[in-house]
Amino acid sequence: MNFTGLSLDQAPPISVPLRFFLLAPVFGMVAALVVLFSKGMVLAAFEPHTIVALHAITIGFFSFVMLGALTQMLPVLASATIYRVDTVAGSAHLLLFLGLFCFGFGFLNTSTLFFTLAYGFLGSGFMLLIFSILRSMRQVSNFTPTVKTMALSLVFAGVAVALGVFMLFEYASVSLQPYHAVLVHIHAVVAIFGFASLLIVGVSFQVLPMFYVAPDFKPFFQKKVVWIISFLLLLWGAVQLFLPNYAIGVKVALAVFFAAFGVAIFVKFAKRKRKRGDITVIYWISGASMLLVGLGLWVVDDFVSIELSVVSGVFLGGFVLSIMQGMLYKIIPFLVWFHLNGAGYMNISHNMINKNLAKIQFFIFVASFLLVVGSVFLPLLLPWGAALFLASMILLEYNLLAPVKLYKETKKTKPDFDMSMMQMDNR
Repeated sequence: MNFTGLSLDQAPPISVPLRFFLLAPVFGMVAALVVLFSKGMVLAAFEPHTIVALHAITIGFFSFVMLGALTQMLPVLASATIYRVDTVAGSAHLLLFLGLFCFGFGFLNTSTLFFTLAYGFLGSGFMLLIFSILRSMRQVSNFTPTVKTMALSLVFAGVAVALGVFMLFEYASVSLQPYHAVLVHIHAVVAIFGFASLLIVGVSFQVLPMFYVAPDFKPFFQKKVVWIISFLLLLWGAVQLFLPNYAIGVKVALAVFFAAFGVAIFVKFAKRKRKRGDITVIYWISGASMLLVGLGLWVVDDFVSIELSVVSGVFLGGFVLSIMQGMLYKIIPFLVWFHLNGAGYMNISHNMINKNLAKIQFFIFVASFLLVVGSVFLPLLLPWGAALFLASMILLEYNLLAPVKLYKETKKTKPDFDMSMMQMDNR
């Protein structure tokens, strides 16, 4: 691994990112259970059970992983210390958990009270963490392409949250506006492309060379493409609102730049110096494949059918979900190794997760994904897809808990070196 340029001594306590990472698969389980026990058993954009399951994944899985990663990576990459990070992260974690519970109860029971609680909790939780992270960036002296992209993704996260809170307010006041469907579309695109995908792009600038010894991205891609994508996202939102007939042009341009990133993933892994394959590499490759297919379907879905629009959303969501699962398999063992090593435990293996179980979990996930895609055209496949997705999330949680168990057991033993004495000597 290449740790050049990292400020490892600035890392927050391990409990800060882990509280987000370990709860993410639980929300994946919740999404599967919501689908399994729903009455309609069909994926439809405005069906209550679809909305709840979708947000259990996008907020409960995607956002929890991304926010947990940001609390860990910013201090390390940019020496940007989040003020009282334990308190801020713990409070945001609780608010988001409560907000998701109220969100689900509100939609499944058409409760205006729970809609109100949902936008209060979710809005507060997101904004508390987003503003705290952005505030910490004022300390940054060297804005690397990764840090700049993280900042941009957080701005888009704020936009997506604001739109989501407004729409929940509409549900709470029982007054859906005529442009509600347009706002839903913009909210979804900003969340997937502006927050999740843009953050993945920025993180890949650092993670692919560090963990996989892959070639760096070209300077043009790191310095220019992210700004072009950000401009196109803002332009697409404005055109979608006021000149929707011309939105397809901007849509194609957005798809081209994100497709370039998908192709770049294939190229980077093909040229990496360390050719040893592991499950995280497979997750990156499958994610890039889902991205390219999803982008192609997204470009043409307006001209074909509503079913194709749902399929494109599933593929784009699969891209984010695939990359994030792969990164959880890489980041959590690294965090455990790093914190134990820093406490004086020297003989810690990086191989903390059973490789065979990780591969089984991947294949179950892919099977569930394919069944969910097929269910758009053959609804009887949906419960089977949901059941397999539930199994994949349970196994993912089990695999991720293995390094945490190792951490707790190791901390009960005597370290190889007393690191506190070394710190005293340095003073």
